[in-house]
Amino acid sequence: MKNNKLISFVALILMLSLGLIAYASKSKVSTKTISSKKYSKEKPFMKPSDKDLKDKLSSIQYKVTQKDATEPPFKNEYWDNKEPGIYVDVVSGEPLFASTHKFKSGTGWPSFYDTIAKENIVTKVDKSLFRTRTEVRSKNADSHLGHVFEDGPDKTGLRYCMNSAAMRFIHKDKMKEEGYEEYLKLLEE
Repeated sequence: MKNNKLISFVALILMLSLGLIAYASKSKVSTKTISSKKYSKEKPFMKPSDKDLKDKLSSIQYKVTQKDATEPPFKNEYWDNKEPGIYVDVVSGEPLFASTHKFKSGTGWPSFYDTIAKENIVTKVDKSLFRTRTEVRSKNADSHLGHVFEDGPDKTGLRYCMNSAAMRFIHKDKMKEEGYEEYLKLLEE
């Protein structure tokens, strides 16, 4: 009788452990992406189905890009990233921001004073949260990226406050290999 209880107890502990591991792996910030490895302006982007997006993006990436969620401040992948490179849309690979335009805003989210390809950014009026804000979305993937505010550095006066989960960071050393070589000059500023 005691052996059966012990076996049941051990089985329960194993099931709980496996469940926690599965939960932790799903809740971790992920750098999953569905954009192709090699970016091309000439290659038209076709947005995947909602099912494909759910399958290929992490839970937080899907919630942010497709359901307009906001990730927690200071608990996201790029809020404190200081490496040289660019940030692209996690869904389409559209180039968005450069590390040279990133600044410490104190908000806990990656903030930039300018974009590197204005044609890849769409802004919309957002009246949620009992106030009016300007939402920032990617043009081709229609991913929710974050919001832009007019309290940024003097260079532009703008603060693009973005969600890490909506972007993928491409290190300067990988930019040419992934098709973003035209943006390397921005990193020389």
